[in-house]
Amino acid sequence: MSEIASTKARKRCAVYCRVSSDERLDQEFNSIDAQKEAGHAYVASQRSEGWISVADDYDDPGFSGGNTDRPGLKRLMADIERGQIDIVVVYKIDRLTRSLADFSKMVEVFERHEVSFVSVTQQFNTTTSMGRLMLNVLLSFAQFEREVTGERIRDKIAAAKRKGMWMGGVPPLGYDVDNRLLVINETEAAVVRRIFEEMLTIGSPTQIAVNLTADGITNKAWTTQEGQTRNGTRIDKKYLHNLLRNRIYLGELSHKGNWYPGAHLPIIDRELWDKVHAVLARDGHARSVETKIRSRTDALLRGLLYAPSGERMYPTYSRKNGRKYHYYVSKSESRFGAPGKSY
Repeated sequence: MSEIASTKARKRCAVYCRVSSDERLDQEFNSIDAQKEAGHAYVASQRSEGWISVADDYDDPGFSGGNTDRPGLKRLMADIERGQIDIVVVYKIDRLTRSLADFSKMVEVFERHEVSFVSVTQQFNTTTSMGRLMLNVLLSFAQFEREVTGERIRDKIAAAKRKGMWMGGVPPLGYDVDNRLLVINETEAAVVRRIFEEMLTIGSPTQIAVNLTADGITNKAWTTQEGQTRNGTRIDKKYLHNLLRNRIYLGELSHKGNWYPGAHLPIIDRELWDKVHAVLARDGHARSVETKIRSRTDALLRGLLYAPSGERMYPTYSRKNGRKYHYYVSKSESRFGAPGKSY
């Protein structure tokens, strides 16, 4: 057999070293040096298999293995992504990371780029079938760790919500957040009370939306944790329907479809809530009946009319003094209202 035929394919090996403490790193021969020497010696022992060390080493002196925010590790992963590494060699697995979850993510990158992993002192070598078996066992434990952690987080959130705590997200109109508790924003709370009261006197979410817009009132403006401001936007009837059905205003919080007493003060009392919901229930039933009738009634100009804005217009109706009036509106007029306009 010729020398060329017997030559193994070259495998580029990167030796990664890490020590979590700066102590004794200034000594002539320190832990990083010991790890590096052991790693290169192992690569040299596999020279007959085509293993060679790359010119650069990947060292992280004085960095914890509890996270992946390390310059040497980042450089190693970047070179793997560029296809410059075939095998990663470490002294022990915990030199790479102490987190099974992080190790699992790294292995995903390794496998995507067909990179093997070797731990010199632990007989761990994914270039062999036994090494791959051990890897699968470790990854199974990593998956178990993630699931247990997820369950703990979900249980913690559920318990906090049952105690009435706000667990993130933009709070509803009328409230701000202070130390995970909803606190009343009096200016916004006045708007919420107005909406509920006008539902009794006006009875039309579309008209209420028109009135709010005319007064320059929008939905909630909010500043994110990153300091970005989200300006309030125009209120429409869909937003009002959701607001009128939100039991947070009764002093409750929900979790997975169930409502629990909150730790915050209510904005709406039970009497007003019940009156408004009686109106919503009555209107909902009437509209359901009218929808069935309207679906059997032909609107002769359906699909032919367009508003001055260019939007297509749709048939609808309203009631006044016991009489029903049919007319056509555009989608934006139906959503936000258009006082004084009829077609």
